Amino acid sequence: MTDTPTPAANTPTITDIALPELALVALIGASSAGKSSFAARHFLPSEVLSSDAFRALVSDDENSLEATADAFDSLFYIAGKRLSRGRLTVIDATNVRPNDRQKLVDLARAHDVFPVAIVLDLPRSTLEARHAARTDRDFPASVIVRQVTELRRTLRGLGKEGFRHVWALRSEAEVDTARVRRVPLHTNRRELTGPFDFVGDVHGCLPELRDLLVKLGYVPDGESFTPPQGRTAIFVGDLVDRGPDSVGVLRLVMNMVKTGAALCVPGNHDEKLKRALDGKAVRALHGLDGTLAALEEAGEDFKREVKTFIERLVSHLVLDGGRVVVAHAGLPEQYQGRSSGRVRSFALYGDVDGSKDELGLPVRRDWARSYKGAAQVIYGHTPVARPVWVNRTIDIDTGCAFGGRLTALRYPEQELVSVPAHAQYAVPPRPLAEAEAEEIAAFDLATFSQPGKIQTRTFGGILVKGGERMAAVELWSRFGIEPGWGVYLPPTMSPVETSSRTNYLEHPAEAWAYYRAQGVTNVICQEKHMGSRAVLVLARTGEAARRVFGIEGAPDSTGRIYTRTGRAFFAGEKTDWEAPVLARAHAAADAAGLWETLKSDWAVLDAEILPWSLKAGELLRGQYAAVGAAGNAVLPAAAAVLAEAAERGLNVTDLQTSIQDRAAALHAYREAYRAYVRRVEGVDDVQIRPFHLLASEGTVHTDRDHLWHLNTLGKLADADAGLFGRTDFRVVNLSDLAALADAEAWWYALTESGGEGMVVKPLTFLDAENRSLQPAVKVRGREYLRIIYGPEYTRPDNLNRLRARALGAKRARALREFHLGLEGLARLAEGAVSTSIQECVLGVLALESDPIDARL
Repeated sequence: MTDTPTPAANTPTITDIALPELALVALIGASSAGKSSFAARHFLPSEVLSSDAFRALVSDDENSLEATADAFDSLFYIAGKRLSRGRLTVIDATNVRPNDRQKLVDLARAHDVFPVAIVLDLPRSTLEARHAARTDRDFPASVIVRQVTELRRTLRGLGKEGFRHVWALRSEAEVDTARVRRVPLHTNRRELTGPFDFVGDVHGCLPELRDLLVKLGYVPDGESFTPPQGRTAIFVGDLVDRGPDSVGVLRLVMNMVKTGAALCVPGNHDEKLKRALDGKAVRALHGLDGTLAALEEAGEDFKREVKTFIERLVSHLVLDGGRVVVAHAGLPEQYQGRSSGRVRSFALYGDVDGSKDELGLPVRRDWARSYKGAAQVIYGHTPVARPVWVNRTIDIDTGCAFGGRLTALRYPEQELVSVPAHAQYAVPPRPLAEAEAEEIAAFDLATFSQPGKIQTRTFGGILVKGGERMAAVELWSRFGIEPGWGVYLPPTMSPVETSSRTNYLEHPAEAWAYYRAQGVTNVICQEKHMGSRAVLVLARTGEAARRVFGIEGAPDSTGRIYTRTGRAFFAGEKTDWEAPVLARAHAAADAAGLWETLKSDWAVLDAEILPWSLKAGELLRGQYAAVGAAGNAVLPAAAAVLAEAAERGLNVTDLQTSIQDRAAALHAYREAYRAYVRRVEGVDDVQIRPFHLLASEGTVHTDRDHLWHLNTLGKLADADAGLFGRTDFRVVNLSDLAALADAEAWWYALTESGGEGMVVKPLTFLDAENRSLQPAVKVRGREYLRIIYGPEYTRPDNLNRLRARALGAKRARALREFHLGLEGLARLAEGAVSTSIQECVLGVLALESDPIDARL
């Protein structure tokens, strides 16, 4: 079409160019029409690709006609890259010939964006006068005449060539007064943040739809419903056919959309109904005949309303800042937020190629299995026995018309709500897919082993190398627990920056300085327990274990306790300790009202298990005690030899002092590790200190500060003080000098009495604005570090060497592991299949395979 205003007499024409936010813009006009000036005035320099500039790039001469082919090859390559990344792109060239413009239209279609044209069709006299004044063009004015002739000969056909919008500016005044504004695509509803209630394929099941809306908290209002405060219903399409009252469903949904209570995308059945109402030849199958008959009874006015309603539905919607996409049959990432016939076809029918299966039904390729996008995709179209998250996609068509259920997904709660069908209104062409989840859940080693990024919602893509991935798979397959239980691995933790204080390698002052520099106001200092890191996964019932973690078997399969590398915490001769510990943990959770507090029948806890000697026995015997014993064997003998030498009159004072210092250091070393050694005779000696309540039904608790985590988990200690214990802490405002001094004094008291030290964290669990913020840093005590770095690490020469330790790699790993862990928990809370969660868990284990100084 051509958008050409009709100017009033003696009034400057103002052309409003409502430009789609994502488009390929062709500037069209003869040489000297002012295309480059127009582009510079209305677009960013990075958005404009000029043919003259590309001639200069490939030949150093923007007027070199022999370089034109290479210039346009390069221009189209860059334009394709920009469009693939969703960036508006402007082509500044004459573009007066249909063949040249067809290449632009084809490029736009290849990337599913609108091709649009802005034509600068100035009078020939103006162009010739400008050309005569230019010194940078050495071609004759006859070239401009040919260009103008070609443009005007083909201008009326631009719409037929494929351009969705055409704006023609026919005078210098129109060019000067034109206004370009960016207009969001109809599919772009990113400003809508919810909460939403996505409703699966209704297919004329009005009684069930009313039941579901009531269950969701919507209030009936005649032939419409009023939503709970702030919520919006979103229908995934296929409102009609098969069920008992398609007209009633249409009335209800259309009324809700009209009042703003709902949004809707079209389904293939709705689209087919529109074609029938348009008078197109369609086969009235699968309930369409009943829908058409009911619409005849409803009258012509209502039929026109239905036709208009369906015509105005857009293929898909991008919502909540791009975090969620809804399309009837789903939509891969490369089509999201785009507009073309191909995008609409996929959204309506899925990934089909026209082939049929043995039942004569369209073959639908499983696009969700390979989906890697960051947005959640909510869809229907293919009826399934139960909704299952697959790679951040979920099919909520649970076959209501076939006697199944009508299902809704609450967002952002990720809660599935459904009602049973009142009857079976139609016979399904094939049984609903019951084993789909199990088939998808099979771990694909070949896919996982490929190097690449794991997408997270809090940190973006995190690169995990192929070799690291394979190392993680091997470790887990040999030593790991059942993958279903292994939903989270704790991240490594970076120490504070090295202290410059005499005799100290780590000190709280560096933690205050780090977080203050990061803009953090309040931190929490938690006692660092000298134990072994562990994850507790608790399922209240066997049914919850099956539903959430995919664990089949005895009803007492209600949890696991494992190490930060995925191994069973209680192993070897202590294997049978896990069951009684879990039993007491469940009893404490029941007594503390944890399940009621969380409104959940499962939970994942991060904890330390004491005593340290429970897991570190081999380390104590094989390393620490061996060093102590060797020193005790050597140093007294050396001291005796030196004493004899001194008696003979030899000057060995310096050597004697050195031996005495080394003996004192060895004594301090032995006392340091002995402080953490306790005899463990039975399961009653096990103590758990939980500090993170990571996730429960539908929720990852990153929105709660650390006080909530500690106080909530502290109720377990109230319920069973023998098994659970509280973690001591201090909350510190970094501008409060008295609070800082108190926290520092507390650290001194902890470490001087044999404690390991403390962990300093921002009081807020997760800062969404600062992705590089360390979630925690550890500040270990002077004597504890003697265990890590050796008996004589406090010697000045050793301390100076250790102060050069590099923390960058450790901190980078800590951040990546932290965000991978959160992503795995988010997928768990969404109900994703186990392979999706395992990708994140194995990703953390894979990062651990990259060697970094273990003492950090």
